[in-house]
Amino acid sequence: MSVMQGQNGHSGRGEARVVAESVTDPELPMISLADLGVLRDVRVERDGSIVVEITPTYTGCPAMGVMRADLVHALHEAGFADVDVRTVLTPAWSTDWITAGGRRTLLEAGIAPPGPAPVRSAGPVLLQLGPSRRTASCPLCGSADTEELSEFSATACKALRRCRSCREPFEHVKEI
Repeated sequence: MSVMQGQNGHSGRGEARVVAESVTDPELPMISLADLGVLRDVRVERDGSIVVEITPTYTGCPAMGVMRADLVHALHEAGFADVDVRTVLTPAWSTDWITAGGRRTLLEAGIAPPGPAPVRSAGPVLLQLGPSRRTASCPLCGSADTEELSEFSATACKALRRCRSCREPFEHVKEI
């Protein structure tokens, strides 16, 4: 079997990547792991096994186990028998990795996409105990007049906000 010829006659990396890119995030099921920027690499090893690399949105993300299981399941269903999903921590994930399509998908689902991630220097991240200064436009009416109701929403990577114009609550993916 050649390096480009995967198990069961699969063409290899390209087909495995297409399958992996179709897997959605368990906490944001409207967006794929690829559009979220979590899917880092898909490759075929010399022995024909598939290696998938993913990066958590933040340390301790509880969805990582489900992401891993969903990727393995999807690739097994596509006929790839030997799948290894690995966690890659460096460089750390950033909301800047969310694709333009992913940002549109979040907005269409009523979730405010993040703005640009804060610029940080290399080295330790300083702990800031002051209040966060996040802003987000309402994904429903577009108003910039919104308020944060809670720094945490259904998941730790989202905040709960309310639009002062249309009065509707919405989630906002926090800039990381």
